[in-house]
Amino acid sequence: MSNFKKLDVWNDAHALVLDIYRATGAFPRAEQFGLTSQIRRAAISIPANLAEGSGRDTQRDFARFTSIALGSADELEYLLILAHDLGYLDDKTLSKRAQSIARQLVRLRQRAQRNSSAG
Repeated sequence: MSNFKKLDVWNDAHALVLDIYRATGAFPRAEQFGLTSQIRRAAISIPANLAEGSGRDTQRDFARFTSIALGSADELEYLLILAHDLGYLDDKTLSKRAQSIARQLVRLRQRAQRNSSAG
């Protein structure tokens, strides 16, 4: 389909993953296999699904992987809210970035769905 690295939302999601790793490195050791791992997996899932979907043959497939990425963005947003409420994160910047990425994914999915209907 296309080069995923050219997608603005992929670049934003990748940057968020890097920042998530930095932020969760300071979480309590007791959370290493719990919340820390879950947050990291949800964050990684966003750009990974965009990359996988962009390698598929159809816009319909790309839209499906974009939907999966959107689900991961929503999951990540909740997990970041939880981490904030538990006192592991000082501000809500990461959660707001996850929300922004989710909005971008909705628009990207809509475009891909329109393109799959037109083709």
